[in-house]
Amino acid sequence: MTATSETLLAVDGVSLSFGGVKAITDVSFDIRKGEIRAIIGPNGAGKTSMLNVVNGFYHPQHGRITYKGKTRPRMRPYQAASQGIARTFQNVALFKGMTTLDNIMVGRTLKMHRGLFWQMLRYGPAMREEIEHRRVVEDIIDFLQIESIRKTPVGKLPYGLQKRVELGRALAMEPELLLLDEPMAGMNIEEKEDMCRYILDLNKHFGTTIALIEHDMGVVMDLSDRVVVLEYGHKIADGTPEVVKADPKVIEAYLGVGH
Repeated sequence: MTATSETLLAVDGVSLSFGGVKAITDVSFDIRKGEIRAIIGPNGAGKTSMLNVVNGFYHPQHGRITYKGKTRPRMRPYQAASQGIARTFQNVALFKGMTTLDNIMVGRTLKMHRGLFWQMLRYGPAMREEIEHRRVVEDIIDFLQIESIRKTPVGKLPYGLQKRVELGRALAMEPELLLLDEPMAGMNIEEKEDMCRYILDLNKHFGTTIALIEHDMGVVMDLSDRVVVLEYGHKIADGTPEVVKADPKVIEAYLGVGH
């Protein structure tokens, strides 16, 4: 999908501290509908903290988040999820004893409307609803090409496949904004190429807006429409990949500078 000028989410003057430690200081940027937006920076720059602010896990002491034109009050992650924000994590957060299919089904929880009574009976309306949601999950499994592991407990899968299952669970929520925290961490070259293809397909064919944290600069420059760069919790650059990679502050802080 081609990015538009419409702002889906805006971060305005956000500051976050833990006691005397400042994780984020007066950071502002926006995410436009339909774009792939990268957040980069050295370790400890505040990237994951920023994602945690966006999806309601952390509450900043200063600043505001505006999502779909509405300035959000203090929000919990389940509220962000119900409004169309999904995410994956730096460290895989799956139910290791459950199968691939069941893990992805967890992502459909917010879409289920039958009460606990009907779900316990697994009869009538509840059964029809579950069948409908399973069709959605099977489509996601086909899209991610993980049909062969659909009945495999995820704890037995290699790390690269676990990351793909976690992506599938996020997709099951049908998000408008997908937050990816180092989606290619720990992957080999082939796995990274696959993940890049899935991200591009999600953006192009399904119109999903994506914000990602990634340390692989080649991936960032190839995938992203725009890049924001953090260092020690401060924003030091923001723009297209071409502009950002030529910025002297980025070269010095993130890419290294020759002496």
